[in-house]
Amino acid sequence: MTIQVDISMNELQQLDKQHFLHPSSSIKQQQEHGPAFIFTEGNGIYLKDISGKKVIDGLSSLWNVNIGHGRKEMGQAAFDQMSKLAYSSCFATFSHEPAILLAAKLAELTPGDLNATFFTSGGSESNDTAIKLVRHYWILKNQPQKKKIISRTKSYHGLTIGATSATGIKVFRDFTQSLAPDFYYADHFSPESLRELIEVEGPDTIAAFISEPVQGTGGVLIAPDGYFQEIRKICDEYHILFISDEVITGFGRTGKYFGIEHYGVIPDMMTVAKGITSGYAPLGGVILSQKIHHEFIELSTETLFHGYTYSGHPVSCAVALKNIEILEREKLVENARVMGEELLKGFQWLQKEHEIVGEVRGLGLMAAIELVQDKATHTRFAKPLAPTIATELMKRGLNCRAVVLEGADTLVFAPPFIITPKVVNRMIEILHDTLSIVESSSHSG
Repeated sequence: MTIQVDISMNELQQLDKQHFLHPSSSIKQQQEHGPAFIFTEGNGIYLKDISGKKVIDGLSSLWNVNIGHGRKEMGQAAFDQMSKLAYSSCFATFSHEPAILLAAKLAELTPGDLNATFFTSGGSESNDTAIKLVRHYWILKNQPQKKKIISRTKSYHGLTIGATSATGIKVFRDFTQSLAPDFYYADHFSPESLRELIEVEGPDTIAAFISEPVQGTGGVLIAPDGYFQEIRKICDEYHILFISDEVITGFGRTGKYFGIEHYGVIPDMMTVAKGITSGYAPLGGVILSQKIHHEFIELSTETLFHGYTYSGHPVSCAVALKNIEILEREKLVENARVMGEELLKGFQWLQKEHEIVGEVRGLGLMAAIELVQDKATHTRFAKPLAPTIATELMKRGLNCRAVVLEGADTLVFAPPFIITPKVVNRMIEILHDTLSIVESSSHSG
């Protein structure tokens, strides 16, 4: 028997304000206005809220619904696994079929010799795990002084304490008065900055360098040509492990299975989450190179004292396997590449048509529009315009993210891989209309 709950939108809003503390949200705004949207349905590339309003999910919700919403076969995969084995621990070498098969599939998909996966529940856990594993690795190698982690300015690696400490965007670190120790930040576009930092701190104290192939939360920041090739060279020169944070860029977002593949280098570890299940179930992982994996095997004599209750959760792993099957069957990674090119062409047209559109950029279906007051001088608005435009876009049926961190004034987009030319064109139309209205308003004001 199904119990139907009849509750009004107003009642839900009040319950939300009283009982739901939202992640990465303004508590004051929530208390004053309630939830901005209460979504009730997802279908393909669209979301529908409780009032019946339908919007294009131009950010794949949180960079993660890669195959689109409402895939019944994903629900069936979860149901089938729940009916068979809903949960089983992977501690103490216990195992089960979905985790084994998924780990083997990841070894097949990942570049180079990346071949063994430690499963987590999400991206922050994955980056925390990678940090702990590299430090443990150097302990096993009798170099316990190699414990410092270097990341990049404008980087984002998650919100657990280790991942926050590794995040280069300062406002996230300012949230707490006590960060984890031994984290440092090199300039996000400068290999030489990394080299200088290593020399100052001492190579024999550095455990790893961690980087997103494309900095997502920072505003879809794409490294200059040759950057990652030089980074790989520096890490090898100083015997430092290289971690590629593929939490956003993994599983096709950039038009290749993994973002680092665009640069022809192989990391020592890769962290994944989000797109591994397209958001249909929580799951993440750290994928180790064969070399690192074998050294763990050879040097470890005691228990690996790290793990999560849901490491290798059977249902999540089954959902991930079905997600990858859909990506392959429908050639969605290739579609992300092709549609990403179309989206960037549309942004370049907007750049010509609108005086407030500065730099536009993209890689696959990660794309951004910079907003400027003066194109010639790249002068920003005194008050960032992106939040206002994002709100107006939502009113007209397009969800995106406004990035105003670290002085940015940027609209970012990452739609599901099932996007079609027709929907790309509709996104550009909505953007064009909204930008025109904002420009007209600023002139009249």
